Amino acid sequence: MKLNTLIFLTLTLTAKLATAQDEWTFKTESDGIKIYSNTKSPLKVKPVKVEYTFNATPIQLAAVLLDIKNYTDWIYKTKLTALVKQVSPTELFYYAEINMPWPAQNRDFSAHITATQNPDTKVITVDAPSVTGLVPEKEGVTRVRKSVGKWVLTPVGKNQVNVIYYLQIEPDGRAPTWLINLFISDGPMQSFKKLKLQLQKPLYRNPALSFIK
Repeated sequence: MKLNTLIFLTLTLTAKLATAQDEWTFKTESDGIKIYSNTKSPLKVKPVKVEYTFNATPIQLAAVLLDIKNYTDWIYKTKLTALVKQVSPTELFYYAEINMPWPAQNRDFSAHITATQNPDTKVITVDAPSVTGLVPEKEGVTRVRKSVGKWVLTPVGKNQVNVIYYLQIEPDGRAPTWLINLFISDGPMQSFKKLKLQLQKPLYRNPALSFIK
C-alpha cells in the first residue's frame, strides 16, 4: 500500500471516530468515567469512546500521554513498552505488548504518536494510529496491524480538562470477538482510573512542552 493511501485511510478512520456522534451508545459509568460504544459499526470489535473531566491541565495530560516508559503504570494490561524513535518532543514511535486473558495470545503493536495544539482554542489532540514494519513479530504474540487511538484534551476551567478518548482496533488471531470486545471495554475504564493517580505524581506537576501556550 502506498504511503499516501495509508495516510488517507488513517485520517478518514480517525475523522469517522470523532464525528459520528449519533452512533455512540452509552454503555456504563463509574466514578464519573463514561464509556460509549459504536454499536452501529459494521466491525466485529466495536469502536469505543471514553469521556471524563480531570482535575489537571491539558499540558499535564499531554505529558503523561507522551511518557511512553511509564505506560505500564496505568494503561490496562500493558506488559512492556519501548521507544522506537523520538522525532521531536511531541512526535514519536513506540512498541507495546499487551497481556491478554486466556485463551487469547498476548497482542503487540507499534504506534505513531503526534501531539498538536489548536492555537485559538488551546485544545490538544494526541493521535496514536498503529504502524507496521517497525518491530519484528514475536513468536507466541499476535500482532495488531490496524488500530486508531485519539485523545482530545479540552480546557474547561482552571486546572480542569475534559478528555475524550477514541479507540478502534481490529485484532488478528483466533480470540473470540466477545472476549476482545469485553477486554477493550473494561480496559479503558481501568486505564482512566489509574490515569487519575498517574497525574498526581510529582513527575507531571510542572511539565514543559514547547508547543503548548
